[in-house]
Amino acid sequence: MLASKCGARKVRRSRYGKIDMSVAHKTLKYKPANGKARRLRRARRSRFVMREQGVTRLSVHRTPKHIYAQLISCDGGTVLAAASSLEKDLGVAFGGNIEAAKSVGQRIAERAREKSIARVAFDRSGFRYHGRVKALADAAREAGLEF
Repeated sequence: MLASKCGARKVRRSRYGKIDMSVAHKTLKYKPANGKARRLRRARRSRFVMREQGVTRLSVHRTPKHIYAQLISCDGGTVLAAASSLEKDLGVAFGGNIEAAKSVGQRIAERAREKSIARVAFDRSGFRYHGRVKALADAAREAGLEF
């Protein structure tokens, strides 16, 4: 536990952020230090708009080592198709780069065509439209998906 300068408030650092121990007995509110909560809040807001439009959603998730894409039905309850850099037949050595994202984008577009899906809404899950997320979207567009 760390005490502040005046010694009145005690703040404990945990894995999830800082917890103010003076009010910890009332409500535990975690403040994530890495901005993950902000990213998830942005994603939740945009998913609500996509659900109102009633269109199939292309959802992207990225980690430092891999990238994943899913086609989710308009009601949000069913995964129609999925692709990721973990697939062996994709032919990428490392899944955390732009080349892997491009191949995952092409693969998800092929699977969408098999399911006769042509128009989707791009759900970037709160990630910035930059780098691997942008490469996946561009590859899916070139392969025939309409955003």
